[in-house]
Amino acid sequence: MADVDAILEAAHLKNDHVREYVRYWAGVTGADNLEVVTADDDARLLSEALEAGEIEPAGEDLYYSRSYYKDTARSEERTIVATSNPADKGIYNNWYPADEMKAKLTGLMTGASKGKTMYVIPYLMSAPGSPLERYAAGVELTDNRTVALHMNRMARVGVEYINNLADPDSFVRAVHVTGDLENLGQGSPEDKRYFVTVADERTILHFGSSYGGNALLGKIAHGLRQAAYDGWASRKFLAEQFMLLGITDKVTGKKWHIAGGFPSASGKTNLAMTLSPDALGDRYYVEFYGDDIAWMWVGEDGRLYGMNPENGVFGVAKDTNEKTNPTAIDAIAPGTKTIFTNIAYNEKTEDVWFEGRTVDPPKDLDGWLDWKGKPIADRSAVEKNDPWAHPNSRFTTALGNVPNVAADYDNPVGVPIDGIIFGGRTRDREPLIRAIYDVAEGVYDGLTLGAEATFAADGLDGQLRYDPMSMRPFMSYPEGLYAAHWLNIIGACTDKPIFAHVNWFQRDAEDGHFLWPGYRDNLRALLWLMQLRDGEVSGLQTPVGVLPTEEELSTVGLEIDPADLDTLLSIDAERWKQEIGFRQAHLEQFAGLPEEIWTAHRRVAEALEALGD
Repeated sequence: MADVDAILEAAHLKNDHVREYVRYWAGVTGADNLEVVTADDDARLLSEALEAGEIEPAGEDLYYSRSYYKDTARSEERTIVATSNPADKGIYNNWYPADEMKAKLTGLMTGASKGKTMYVIPYLMSAPGSPLERYAAGVELTDNRTVALHMNRMARVGVEYINNLADPDSFVRAVHVTGDLENLGQGSPEDKRYFVTVADERTILHFGSSYGGNALLGKIAHGLRQAAYDGWASRKFLAEQFMLLGITDKVTGKKWHIAGGFPSASGKTNLAMTLSPDALGDRYYVEFYGDDIAWMWVGEDGRLYGMNPENGVFGVAKDTNEKTNPTAIDAIAPGTKTIFTNIAYNEKTEDVWFEGRTVDPPKDLDGWLDWKGKPIADRSAVEKNDPWAHPNSRFTTALGNVPNVAADYDNPVGVPIDGIIFGGRTRDREPLIRAIYDVAEGVYDGLTLGAEATFAADGLDGQLRYDPMSMRPFMSYPEGLYAAHWLNIIGACTDKPIFAHVNWFQRDAEDGHFLWPGYRDNLRALLWLMQLRDGEVSGLQTPVGVLPTEEELSTVGLEIDPADLDTLLSIDAERWKQEIGFRQAHLEQFAGLPEEIWTAHRRVAEALEALGD
């Protein structure tokens, strides 16, 4: 390799701690070349990737990339949190000793980048000047140019973010080595992939993937796992897999901000990017802050503040269209420099397509390749109905491309959080919305958050797959301590956010139709919640929270069967009593759960029992 220090000096990278880190891992991985990446390098990197065949043109300033077919999603069983303290082991964080994992990853990475370029990506997971800036700086090393292009869209990238740190050694060291993807034994007993966050050393070591969730280390590994650990270790903030949006009442001038966690397939991105329904558009304006991560802390005024640490959107393409998410469609339009991954691609016309983009796929099959790169026209009769795009196909676009991105999304002081909502896909128990004033009960509700499981998949027909705060795949320390940290952070607020649970997916028991129209009409439930917080409505008290009355919920322009609305604004006490038993079993596996959580559980259970007497 050429002289590392000379390359870093030419790139104006001045931080000596970063230089030492780069020198070390350049030696371990054996990369032939080294290059420091900034946002200004994007056009050149795109040109080089196109020339090398790593990406394909997909329209005006749009691009397409294809993963190795066994490398298309996060792999939870290969994802590890490592520390030097066995007490950090939880139920979901897949804990291992730090020394063991560092030795294993160093061995796997030794010489694994030979013949490649190592890209040095200095980045910041916050706006400059944020109160959490010291936890936001990182430097990812990757031997994959496409990963560098994705990072340019998902984070703030530039040497200026790490040259002038208050503590020059306070940056996350993130190393990504792709590995020989065709010979890693994915899913077998010989699987060589490891995705490790050494949380107490603020080091991330990922080997054996080029998929974004495993390779964009500023995103999930830093933005969630490492940041969650940092927030707890510092006792200063929460890092959660939350969306964040703003709602402005154009008549009164009031503005509210709502953050929320939703398990997979529960509508998080669509809600984050929602617009006001047509009937309410003259009065309410909705702004997008983020669809995946929120860092939250208590401000000097006693309110909870939050920000989206990312600078882009890494969205699921499937079922994204003008009805489900018109905002996303605009954000990936020609001219946005969006990168699509693992969707269908037409090598002749440079068009792209994915399931749900239109009702039917293109009729003319000429030139169309599926997500594996195979001609769709050549499919056998057995294969003809197979998906064109991978179900986890993605688009990566910068926040600035979202048409209703908030004007203050980059404000370093963040925005005040008025409400925290949880929501899981549930067909028969959760009403449209139920509000919770008590902090312990709100945290209890988040810990027992879940989404529907099917009998075929999990043998749990009628039960939920529990996903605490939607953080199950991203936990980095024990659940009991996690609950206590939540209670401490929210408890320190003198002006607390209101909690709520929402559900857009309740179905009719007989014919299975969705009771609620969903999408943009979901804003109606959030407006009621903010009115409740402000004391403008009072709702109906139930054992599981406060529900809207039909008179309180805005129904102007809403097309819904009155009987369906009645069901959505009521609770099934017997079904809830069954659920309480499942929740208790779920919570009992967590060691050291604060007594406040158990008190909240008992309070709900006793109220339900009293309701039945």
